[in-house]
Amino acid sequence: MTVLVTGATGYVGGRLVPRLLEGGCRVRVLVRNPSRLLGRAWAERVEVVRGDLGNLEDLRRALRGVDTAYYLVHAMLSEEPFGQAEERQALAFAQVAKEEGLAHVVYLGGLLPRGGQPSPHLRSRARVGEILRAHIPTTEFRAGPIVGSGSASFEMVRYLTERLPVMVAPRWILNPVSPIAIRDVLSYLVLALRREPMGVVEIGGPPLSFKGMMETYAMVRGLRRLILPIPVLTPRLAALWVGLVTPIPNRLALPLVEGILYPLVADTRRAQDLFPEVKPLPYRKAVELALERTTLGEVETRWSGALFGQEFLLEDREGIIREVRSLSGRASPELLFQTFSGLGGERGWLVWNWAWAVRGLLDRLLGGPGLRRGRRHPQQLLPGDAVDFWRVERLEPPRLLRLRAEMRLPGRAWLEWQALEEDGGSRLVQTAYFEPLGLTGFLYWWLLYPIHARMFSDLARAIVREAEAASAKPPW
Repeated sequence: MTVLVTGATGYVGGRLVPRLLEGGCRVRVLVRNPSRLLGRAWAERVEVVRGDLGNLEDLRRALRGVDTAYYLVHAMLSEEPFGQAEERQALAFAQVAKEEGLAHVVYLGGLLPRGGQPSPHLRSRARVGEILRAHIPTTEFRAGPIVGSGSASFEMVRYLTERLPVMVAPRWILNPVSPIAIRDVLSYLVLALRREPMGVVEIGGPPLSFKGMMETYAMVRGLRRLILPIPVLTPRLAALWVGLVTPIPNRLALPLVEGILYPLVADTRRAQDLFPEVKPLPYRKAVELALERTTLGEVETRWSGALFGQEFLLEDREGIIREVRSLSGRASPELLFQTFSGLGGERGWLVWNWAWAVRGLLDRLLGGPGLRRGRRHPQQLLPGDAVDFWRVERLEPPRLLRLRAEMRLPGRAWLEWQALEEDGGSRLVQTAYFEPLGLTGFLYWWLLYPIHARMFSDLARAIVREAEAASAKPPW
């Protein structure tokens, strides 16, 4: 069976692909940038089609000869209004899938609220399902908050509960919802491959309120927390608060918050009849498993793996400002690479951490990601991984790492390190690139250059020192 997976670099798709391969499927993935697959354990075992969901020719190449396709994409972080982007992509996909005679598409959407109007995000998810079902045989799984290591819903609950001993929250956190463990979502997706198209199937675990989700997390962690629901906090204000306290950016926090304004409970009777082998985990067990994976550093995928803004790549051309630092050291290139590839997240940036924190806070206030996205893994990186307000654009272990800035800037920026061999040691070449946008961009660069020059110099020296200190340690 040949299976197409869209969204293979996303949170769910990145976990689904290896499970399909284990089941003996031939897997094809449609990705805009194949370099984002490098380093993944399954990358060499899949057929890669480079293309865009909105391009009909790309879709024809991706769907030709496919038996079943998984539609696991969304446009919540798109530069254009996500509802328009999602409808446009779904219509293009459905048109080509019908032309190619696709027998089955499996789509992961969202639950719709009972007794209230769906949020724009959930309304868009439902619209995508309608389009797919109208053109091709479809199984549409509708799920509530997905709970797993690295999921947006889990991270939101985790940070709110860990950081706030007393919470003043909107009254609608008392509404019941049906969270579901990521392993159960994957079970449904894999099992659907061997079934006939089933239309809409609602999935979820035992329901509880969002307040109950935070209280359960607190119990698992042994924390005492007081949560006070009040009637006056609007969804937008609540989302801004979530954006400040958690790693979730405002543009993602608002759809998550709006999704629980009304009860979001799954009617799982069809799921129980169709998939009796799946016994959804209780929320507490899902939290325990997610925490275990997080503590062990075994997070397969993370919500921040999705692109935050428009994707762009560094091109060596006129108009780009370069700030280069080159230092020699006694450590091996491999140790040098380990040092700079471990920056960010809980470890920080070795020097000027207070300045990085201030810049991160400013970025959050401007609607950017700030520093709270952290890292998926404390040491390992994959192309496309988020590292605070950077994203891994190019990774060539053990020699080169290039990060692309996703903070709010009047231009585009990159930070790159190379570890080169040199006479029994190594040479670090650190380059900051900036492509200014108009006069504002030039003023930004040159006004901050005295600070940047000192920071970049100190950072390069700290990386070399850290690598040398690691080489001096005994191997046992």
